[in-house]
Amino acid sequence: MTADRPDADRPGTGRPSAGRPSAATPKGEQRRAAVLDAARHVLVTSGGAELTMRAVAQAAGVRLGNLQYYFPSRTELLAALLDSVLAGALERIAGLAPAPGGGGADPGAALESVLADHEDPDLVRLFTEVWAMAAHDADAAAAVTAFYAAYADRVATFIRAHAPDTTPEEARTRAEVFLMLMEGAALFRSGIAGRPAAPTEARLRRVLLGLLEGRGGMG
Repeated sequence: MTADRPDADRPGTGRPSAGRPSAATPKGEQRRAAVLDAARHVLVTSGGAELTMRAVAQAAGVRLGNLQYYFPSRTELLAALLDSVLAGALERIAGLAPAPGGGGADPGAALESVLADHEDPDLVRLFTEVWAMAAHDADAAAAVTAFYAAYADRVATFIRAHAPDTTPEEARTRAEVFLMLMEGAALFRSGIAGRPAAPTEARLRRVLLGLLEGRGGMG
């Protein structure tokens, strides 16, 4: 009976129910990560409309009550999922971070690193679902906006490290154009919307590389 202990099933109370590891323990973190993996699977395979607590619990192979111990509501689950997805994306663009005392990765190598994400159709589908949720969910929109602001900051810093004469305003503009091209290209380069022809791919790479190197006119 837990009627006298209303917070017994809540994370962070210091009194986890029997058989349930605290969310702060290594085992609890593993289970939390497994739930987020299940949520990601539901989102990629079934879409945001099917991302319900019951669907995620079923995909994770846990009872709904166990899922709610880690994520009491769909809003909290969605927020944690977005944090996980977007944090992972920022980790993958680590090559765009300036090295201490230097200019960071070679622009060509950095470009190849970020383009590699396009080779994973499931990852691109995941982002298309995140974009769709952001269109009608304020919390999702805020998370996506913050992610792209951080991404643009990183790209702009990279550009200035390799082209010191570039003004902060110009670097930011180039960074935002770079992101727009990258995200639009993802649908094609992943094969979801058809593969680009070789000349198109070559032109895209030249334009993206020119943006990272801070060279070439932008109109």
